Amino acid sequence: MEAVCRSSDEIKKIRRAGKVVAQCHKELQKRVRAGVKTNDIEKFIAGFFAKHGAVAAQKGYKGYPYVSCISVNEVACHGFPSSYELQNGDIVTVDMVADVGGWKADSAYTYMIGEVSLEARKLVRTAKAAMRAGINAIEIGRDLADIGYAIERRAELDGYKVVASFAGHGIGREIHEQPQVLHVRTETTGIKLQEGMVITIEPIVTAGSTELYIAHDGWTARTIDHSLTAQFEHTVAVTKQGPQLLTALHTPRKTSHAAKRA
Repeated sequence: MEAVCRSSDEIKKIRRAGKVVAQCHKELQKRVRAGVKTNDIEKFIAGFFAKHGAVAAQKGYKGYPYVSCISVNEVACHGFPSSYELQNGDIVTVDMVADVGGWKADSAYTYMIGEVSLEARKLVRTAKAAMRAGINAIEIGRDLADIGYAIERRAELDGYKVVASFAGHGIGREIHEQPQVLHVRTETTGIKLQEGMVITIEPIVTAGSTELYIAHDGWTARTIDHSLTAQFEHTVAVTKQGPQLLTALHTPRKTSHAAKRA
């Protein structure tokens, strides 16, 4: 598994795409609410990308037909935009990939619609914390598997599980590049994090079973027991100064030391 390491100039180009994604999520925070149809969210993203000189890299990728993935409640990922109107109490994950000048960045947020249950709120909070734990595990010289260890450990602290069947990945010229970034505990890979690697951290956290089934559309992945899922994702560069979030408007500082293997 040969990881691609990017130059500082190339990382700046990925950040340009990441800025479009970050700004789009910021605008969606004002718009994703009860009564909004998920295909209206899709239309907004398409228009926002076009206005800001970005191409939606997901559309057409391996035959995927939409600009974004919009996954409601028990849909873990790859949900199709539709005529469904968001309801009070729903949680919905919006995932998008922008391409600016041939360079790509990927990010997902889970939005809470109106008054959600305490359990749903806790799940969303844990999903974000699990992503952050994975990001905090990024350090030059550490094993790639330390990211998954940190993510799963953080989710388990709150009594939740991480879906193992979907993973993060390298990103840059293509949506999916090497290396694959698992979000659960694995044996050490022997792959060391290197300066210039650009990867996504995108754990899907569930309140129930981690088993999924794929709908007849060939894409939509739901939990087999219909339990809620939440997901947050950032595109992250490995640097000497620590992990840099390329899909955030501002790069936050590391908030804590990630768990290391015993």
